[in-house]
Amino acid sequence: MVDVILGLQWGDEGKGKIADFLSPSYDVVARFQGGPNAGHSLEMNGIKHVLNTIPSGIFHPECINLIGNGVVIDPVRLREEIMRTETAGASVRENLHISRKAHLILPCHKLLDAASEAARGENKIGSTLRGIAPTYRDKSGRSGIRIGDIFLNDFERKYKETHFRSMALVQQYLYTDFDLNQLEEEFFTAVEYLREFKFVESEYFINNLIGQGKRVLAEGAQGSMLDIDFGSYPFVTSSNTISGGVCTGLGIAPKKINKVKGIFKAYCTRVGGGPFPTELNDKTGELLRKIGNEYGATTGRPRRTGWIDLVSLKYAIMLNGVDELIMMKSDVLSGFEEVLAATAYKVDGVRTTQIPFEVCEAIIEPVYESHKGWSEDLTGIRDFKNLPKSFKNYIEFVNQSLEAKICLLSVGPDREQTIVMA
Repeated sequence: MVDVILGLQWGDEGKGKIADFLSPSYDVVARFQGGPNAGHSLEMNGIKHVLNTIPSGIFHPECINLIGNGVVIDPVRLREEIMRTETAGASVRENLHISRKAHLILPCHKLLDAASEAARGENKIGSTLRGIAPTYRDKSGRSGIRIGDIFLNDFERKYKETHFRSMALVQQYLYTDFDLNQLEEEFFTAVEYLREFKFVESEYFINNLIGQGKRVLAEGAQGSMLDIDFGSYPFVTSSNTISGGVCTGLGIAPKKINKVKGIFKAYCTRVGGGPFPTELNDKTGELLRKIGNEYGATTGRPRRTGWIDLVSLKYAIMLNGVDELIMMKSDVLSGFEEVLAATAYKVDGVRTTQIPFEVCEAIIEPVYESHKGWSEDLTGIRDFKNLPKSFKNYIEFVNQSLEAKICLLSVGPDREQTIVMA
């Protein structure tokens, strides 16, 4: 049986904390897409840990962790992450398995990413410059290198072919701000380090575990509104972030998916460019950023902030077939006299509850519904019955609006600051 956990907004919803919280109920946690542009934050006993590529079940000794074939891997960053995570006490060498079919992020991919983004000028996509897009581009173009290739005799030849092809494009952009020798030295050192870890034919590996009756949690990265097909294109990531990506990113059949758990914040954030209908470029937006500590776990970039967008949430719930909702950062809204929620859009003056095709070009005005805020501190509450009445009313409104039920509430960053709904 496979359950799925993924984000319903533009990423940064808090997937790491919830995957860690749920991991004791599963035998396997498997990442199915994305790369080191993800930053899954976990906090235990007041200590924060950030995972980029390693699945969020790594801190549970009995849990098998799998990096699936749909993930793209930067050896340098994965090596750093492994060393950091081992220092924090996780048994990475024993519990981490890596798909041989996962594609490699090469130094040239990171350079091409930076060169391409620099050439866009004011029209930047908002790339994290981790080489994600060029790596997925080579994958779909049938010229990528998979991590299993590091064990083959022709790895060096494949590396050189991809390197020369990408560097020719970098030169076309007239981009010169890099030290290639240093990047390659770090890359090959990391490749040698990774040879020591467990590599598997992941599609057989995961299906054998499912056949044994193991419970699997498929962990997504980024968010549904960044999906390459259904997100706010072209301001999206380069992989399928929705539940459909689980099948291709792990090699499992659709009928083996059980429940889809969708995570969202009690408000909205976004990093980089792209449409954001409920964005607040005012004191309220800055206050949300400050209270919520809205800065990228991986990049440190300040996140754009705004009120919750129920139009996009309903869209993401539809695409993913969400069974259970998980609301994060409820505590951040404490102290606001009024809490707004967008229930519809006015697109060029016409009211709609659908996301328009021209979302990146249209003039979109959110239609808000206002709700009474709450002043109580939620961070110490562990039982739903002890939550303030106005907050309970807000939850009921969200449940009815989304036609789905919130099953978990996060009221702080620590794994213990989580309320299981009756």
